[in-house]
Amino acid sequence: MTPGNNGASTPEDDDPFGYLYADGQANGAQPPSGGYGYPNSVSRVRTVGDRPRGQQHATYGQAIPPQQGGPGRASAHYAAPETYPGGAQTTQQPIPGTQGGGRGRGPNTKGLLIGALAVVAAVVIGIGVAMLNSEGDDDKAGGDTTPTPTVTQSGEPTPSDSGSPAAEEEELPAIDAKTLLLGGGARTASDIKGAQADGGFYVTGFNAVGASVTWNVNGIPESGKYTLYVGYGVPGKDANATLTVNGTAASTPVDMKNWANAPEGDYEKGWTKTYNYVQLNKGTNTIKISCEQGNQCDANLDQLWLVKGWVE
Repeated sequence: MTPGNNGASTPEDDDPFGYLYADGQANGAQPPSGGYGYPNSVSRVRTVGDRPRGQQHATYGQAIPPQQGGPGRASAHYAAPETYPGGAQTTQQPIPGTQGGGRGRGPNTKGLLIGALAVVAAVVIGIGVAMLNSEGDDDKAGGDTTPTPTVTQSGEPTPSDSGSPAAEEEELPAIDAKTLLLGGGARTASDIKGAQADGGFYVTGFNAVGASVTWNVNGIPESGKYTLYVGYGVPGKDANATLTVNGTAASTPVDMKNWANAPEGDYEKGWTKTYNYVQLNKGTNTIKISCEQGNQCDANLDQLWLVKGWVE
């Protein structure tokens, strides 16, 4: 025996479980009978890991019966029934919210799609409305804004009428009175302010019987109805004259009333306009305005122009 080592079971060997290992068994270690002070010494010994399934031991050699868990507490040694042969089968329940309808499911893609379509539709409608409004403004800006007079056959056009030489000169003829053929003592002048003709010129001396102005109109596009406008000024009182078209006197005179409401004797504030319906031929026509017996001709003549149709 090696000095200092008196055997596997001698006090020098302080490992009480040496008998469980190969080197201890080779040295002759035996299970203790007293346990080196351990109570309930091991009476039955099994190799480590060799324990029957389902049995638990508090001490070596003594099995503990299954214990029931207390209220609300499972037994520490409980094994589920399905772990034993023939045990009850269980069905795994789906986790709430992972399938099916109701609360807790994933995003509502259908609702999101409907919402997106609604937004797109609103944008398209907004663009369409903006385009329609823009087209409406263009129509208003470029459309025909020429109003028509509301008086009947002869008289002053209302403020809504915009008939003027400037508006119609590209389509129908217009003329300043100073370039007309004058007769019977009619003459041109420019001392009274307010005349619209070029240079402020107008025809005066029209208040005597036989005074006249004649317009030989060229370029009438077609035979038909036309409206003759006459620019004039009166000294705060009404006047009239005779109209002759192509040698035929019209049944209605040129009515030169004091539409401007000028005070009597004030020619400068009496400038205004009137009109008559006429029937013209295609090509050249002769229009004459004259002071005849029975007329009140105290007026100055400014301009003459034509508008196609009988404007109402």
